[in-house]
Amino acid sequence: MTKPVRPSTTTAFYAQAVISFAISLVGLAAGILYLPVTAWVRSFLALGLMYVVTSTFTLAKCVRDRQEESTVVSRVDQARLDKLLAEHDPFRTD
Repeated sequence: MTKPVRPSTTTAFYAQAVISFAISLVGLAAGILYLPVTAWVRSFLALGLMYVVTSTFTLAKCVRDRQEESTVVSRVDQARLDKLLAEHDPFRTD
């Protein structure tokens, strides 16, 4: 049985993703804050920003969970196939 190669995220890539997310969030929040509109419009845009951020985290979690689930299912299927092949004797006559 061959071991699948586990993809790993480097620390630099993780740091870049976190920094990029923080910069985009702060930049958009600052843009909303300094927008020359009334407080109600600013509040609506800030609420929309919070909704987009939370739904992005939810989507990322769902995608990650689906990928992990498919990996586990394929490993279980591979283990079943390996067991069947190990138990199979082509020279046995029953």
